Amino acid sequence: MTINEKQNEIIEDFSVFSEWMDRYQSLIEWGNRLAPLDKKDKTDQNLIDGCQSRVWLKADFVDGKIFFQAESDAIIVKGIIALLIKILSGHTPDEILNTDLYFLDKIDLKEHLSPTRSNGLLSMIKQIRMYALAYKIKGE
Repeated sequence: MTINEKQNEIIEDFSVFSEWMDRYQSLIEWGNRLAPLDKKDKTDQNLIDGCQSRVWLKADFVDGKIFFQAESDAIIVKGIIALLIKILSGHTPDEILNTDLYFLDKIDLKEHLSPTRSNGLLSMIKQIRMYALAYKIKGE
């Protein structure tokens, strides 16, 4: 499944909710489905800078694709990182670097986040793209 197909699937999933409280509940459920990160991976090196909550992101490069795992100590943030992983994990560095994450606007996520959570979202995306860039350079 392509990144855009995954984004469209999430947009469709969120389109059934007219109230934002229902969308928050859906985000929480996405976070609850996220596999827990192994304790050995909850290191300062995997901690994302710029998030008010603690968010750990681990990336593995296998057969030219990046696979992400993450965890957060905040339920909404955990849901946000779960969505990002659902969309971007299992793709090549180029696919990740060249994608437009339009689902964020389509599900109105950006406008319903507090400023600190919005900054955290940007930090998560930046860290995912930094991994993609590093693996792209390493793979060349």
